[in-house]
Amino acid sequence: MSHDLAHLGRNTLTIHAGGEIDRTTGAVAPAIYQTSTFAFASCEQGAARFAGQEDGFIYTRMGNPTTARLETAVAALEGGFGGFATASGMSALCTVLFAVLGQGDHMVGSSSVYGPSRVVVERDFSRFGVTSTFVETADLEAVRAALRPETRLVFVETPANPTMAITDLAAVAELAHAHGAILLVDNTFSSPILQHPIALGADIVMHSMTKFLNGHSDVVAGMVVPASEALYRRIQPVHAYLGACMDPHQAWLTLRGLRTLSMRVRTAQAGAQQVAPWLERHPKVEWVRYPGLPSHPQYELGARQMEGPGSLISFELRGGYEAGVRMLNHVKLMTLAVSLGGVESLIQHPASMTHAAMPRPDRIAAGISDGLVRLSVGCEDVEDILADLSQALDQA
Repeated sequence: MSHDLAHLGRNTLTIHAGGEIDRTTGAVAPAIYQTSTFAFASCEQGAARFAGQEDGFIYTRMGNPTTARLETAVAALEGGFGGFATASGMSALCTVLFAVLGQGDHMVGSSSVYGPSRVVVERDFSRFGVTSTFVETADLEAVRAALRPETRLVFVETPANPTMAITDLAAVAELAHAHGAILLVDNTFSSPILQHPIALGADIVMHSMTKFLNGHSDVVAGMVVPASEALYRRIQPVHAYLGACMDPHQAWLTLRGLRTLSMRVRTAQAGAQQVAPWLERHPKVEWVRYPGLPSHPQYELGARQMEGPGSLISFELRGGYEAGVRMLNHVKLMTLAVSLGGVESLIQHPASMTHAAMPRPDRIAAGISDGLVRLSVGCEDVEDILADLSQALDQA
């Protein structure tokens, strides 16, 4: 991040970070460098770049001017040393796992983390001698009990997907660091507008940029932001060798979406702050989990740790699974689809969709019940969202 941006607020950074005006043409919008490779002025220059003795681009898998702008912007928002744009949120996670874990290592993770994030650790990394323990990281004693001498990584998603449980990041960072472990935080649900994990002690922050950072349901992308130069250098070769690079056009779209991040996040949050209490009062709703409700188990922690409760709501109907299915099959304005963080409201059933690959006992233990419904409130007029919820609930 350049010095003249260091003093700016996050709302301003979303608009200006990584957005320097093109010196050659004066173009305000960044160019799309849709190229696989970059020419060298001489053989000596090529050698110097490969040796790391000279800055510059070599090959898009290893870096690209368009993706570099996006990496600069997100790193500035998160307060990190730098960033690595990836092809998806899952490729962001796998890049970190390959970079920091090896045979005989152990990791601790949030039990209700995004389903595939847990599955890839338990099913695939276990084949290479990596062990894992998934616990409710909102319970600090559970985290403490799970840590081992060989623990090298603590992986926290907060608020958790889809239970909305909130983990005390400063406290978990202290526990992790006392055991010599790295703290990785998935900040997808809050975005850097509402939560700042690095400031609370996280060593690495990751995002599925498919969600809020892009915000328009038209890009699949991820981002890794290490807090320190040492971790940046550790992750850099793994990112290049895994081929987890992001396409320049996708990076351009995400950077364009990033410019309205603050406005979108706050608009959707304002809607969710009306939808959540409405759902909690509805006679057909059994319970609601939303960080902005006093009934949330970590309500006070959320108020301290986050700059706002966000726009994700989980709830369950009194009729359980069958009632939830009937409701979901009757939404009209809201879109029945996985993902979140788009300008449109998205609603889905985690047990049969995003978390279907988790064994049911593990899913239930993580608090993901058969009837849980996850709602990502969008930027529509809240009156229209409530009207759609009302008519769909009538069918349940």
